[in-house]
Amino acid sequence: MRRAASSARAAVAASVVAGLAVLAGCGVGGSEGGTGKTAINFYAFNEPGGSYDKAVADCNKEAGGKYKISYVKLPTDANQQRELIVRRLAAEDDDIDIIGMDVIWTAEFAAAEWILPWEGENEQAAIEGKLDGPRRSVDFEGKVWGLPFTSNTQLLWYRKDKVATVPEDITWDQLIDEAAKEPTGIEVQAAQYEGLTVWTNSLIAGGGGQIVNEAGDVKVDSSATRAAEIVSKLGTSKAAPPGMATNKEDEARIGFEEERSLYQVNYPFIYPSAEEVSKKFQKSIGWARFPRTVADQPSRPPLGGINLGISKYSETPDLSFEAARCLATEEHQAIAAELGGLPPTTEAVYETKKVQDAYPFADLLRESIDEAAPRPVTPAYSDISLAIQKTFHPPDGIDPGSIESKLKDRIERAGEGKIY
Repeated sequence: MRRAASSARAAVAASVVAGLAVLAGCGVGGSEGGTGKTAINFYAFNEPGGSYDKAVADCNKEAGGKYKISYVKLPTDANQQRELIVRRLAAEDDDIDIIGMDVIWTAEFAAAEWILPWEGENEQAAIEGKLDGPRRSVDFEGKVWGLPFTSNTQLLWYRKDKVATVPEDITWDQLIDEAAKEPTGIEVQAAQYEGLTVWTNSLIAGGGGQIVNEAGDVKVDSSATRAAEIVSKLGTSKAAPPGMATNKEDEARIGFEEERSLYQVNYPFIYPSAEEVSKKFQKSIGWARFPRTVADQPSRPPLGGINLGISKYSETPDLSFEAARCLATEEHQAIAAELGGLPPTTEAVYETKKVQDAYPFADLLRESIDEAAPRPVTPAYSDISLAIQKTFHPPDGIDPGSIESKLKDRIERAGEGKIY
């Protein structure tokens, strides 16, 4: 993903408007939607690198008229994507066939019976050779509900020409202390949005805890306090970057590129973006695993990505499963890595030349995705995420001593559909 793609992430409003315009005309007979029994409509975010367009074109050519996929491009913002998809599925709209699902949608969509399970040969195709993190992201109540297409995780990035080498087992406390000595910032995503949930969930998992277990029970414990100590420590230290409480992914990238901070925790899209600053700048970037919450336990990096789900209301489910399997082949995963900065979900793809060339840190990326911490798998995820965001914001204003009870109460209320 080039700098233009990175800038597109910052232009959310424009993406939303474009997405709404597309959706307004994508019903049967619309300009983007397909028609007829061989038409397959693929609803997914507007991938600016062109890798999804390439996959669609390849599959349509390979199908030889058996089916034709139309790529209906949704906004870049995940919340807007979910809102638009949910409205259509709740209305039993048969225009949707394949859904590019954020990894956090699995339980909600499956529990609502909006998507079909992957069974038999389709199930085998969905899970074969997949890294553990993406593999677990399609599981809900003993069934597989999607095909992991592209994944994502965060690494710790630093200026190796300006700071000492970062050890792979560095803790958040050590990193904050080191940055404060410089002093320089550590760019994170700490605005009151999904990125704060991503950070907090990984901190809690890295301390050996979880927020909600597989049965849907609230399991908040002292690991939430440890997470709050880290968020608060950074938020009140000299290592806090300007505007930390409103920082999202692109603000963090810009802060690092403009050298207001010599460290950042972010997704791999920042690496090709750095080349647009200069090749010299890109070569100055070092990387390490996501920092540890506690010294004696490996970190649990964040897990993102897109899984392919099949709508229950599709009029051509068999063709939709076949088309989805084509979209997510190993070759198309490698192209998504090369053009879109989207890491693969299949382990073998990390050995391909495309991925090795795109990611000199490919081995660390694979390890991080394999050992990543999924966010809570529950149909009530959206409300639970809002509860987490409210509890951990602003970073410089939270009280670690009261976090455990406050977070538990808010999540229990969210799970019951109550306003907290």
